[in-house]
Amino acid sequence: MSTPSALPDPGDVAELARDIADVPAVQVITTAAVHLMSAAAVTCGLAEEGDALRDLDEARKLITALAGLVTAAAPDLGNEHARSLRDGLRSLQLAFREASPFPDPPGEGPGEKYTGPVS
Repeated sequence: MSTPSALPDPGDVAELARDIADVPAVQVITTAAVHLMSAAAVTCGLAEEGDALRDLDEARKLITALAGLVTAAAPDLGNEHARSLRDGLRSLQLAFREASPFPDPPGEGPGEKYTGPVS
């Protein structure tokens, strides 16, 4: 039986808040996008383990969330960051289509309501 964890020290919480406040928004957004991309890649079966970790239902959710984030944040990210994220997103959308035994019609794949059809 595990013991309940202690509440964090208020001083530690304040220090963490100051630390995160020092991180530029672009970095926070791109970090979140990279986490979504990584999880989507694994659930599309693109990891070393391949099909063993494939879960297209989870991949669809992750890719749609990534598409929403990238689409909403792109104007504030600057061209260089936004282009890289869009390229990664498109690659995942295509990988999902390829991995799917019954591909969605163009424009109905994961995230395509935000990005438009991907081919």
